[in-house]
Amino acid sequence: MSELARRGVHVSGTGIPALYLLGVVTWEELGYVLLGLSALVSVLELVRLGVGLDWWVYRNLTREYEQENVAGYALYMYSLTAVAWLFPWFVAIPGMLMLTIGDPISGILGSNEAGRAKELGVLTIMFLVCFALAVPFTTGPAETTRLVGLGAAAAGAAGATFADGVKPVVAGYVIDDNLSIPPTACLGIAAALWLLA
Repeated sequence: MSELARRGVHVSGTGIPALYLLGVVTWEELGYVLLGLSALVSVLELVRLGVGLDWWVYRNLTREYEQENVAGYALYMYSLTAVAWLFPWFVAIPGMLMLTIGDPISGILGSNEAGRAKELGVLTIMFLVCFALAVPFTTGPAETTRLVGLGAAAAGAAGATFADGVKPVVAGYVIDDNLSIPPTACLGIAAALWLLA
């Protein structure tokens, strides 16, 4: 149950970029909303790690390796915030969606332990889902040719798939894909749009 609940929380984050896509906020305002959410999760994590909050949500929705480290939900918010401030919306939103939609689909299909890669079939589905999420943004609003837009979508999907498929351990700390998927995807999209233009 906790794995499905985790995936449900993941998908609910799609509401964040939807605020912009539905015209509820401007892109700049969304950046400030994300800064506020990042500040909120920072306070929650400082209290959780410092005082030891024993809330049901922490007991049931955090993984074992997150018990004494910054939890994935905070990393998720930090990565969404970073890409919102570093990239134009047509680059950042695909990266966000790759985390909020692509990652939960991949997680349901198969998981991987730290330091090990996911199965090839799961990675293939992750790539295809992420590619499909990116194409509407890289082939239209990016104001480039269709071929360049498809190349940018593929580059972003490849970055997200790599970040999702491998969880390296650095100095004993697992590099969580909640932190790495959006920036890796956005860097791929931005680089391809620049190099192929």
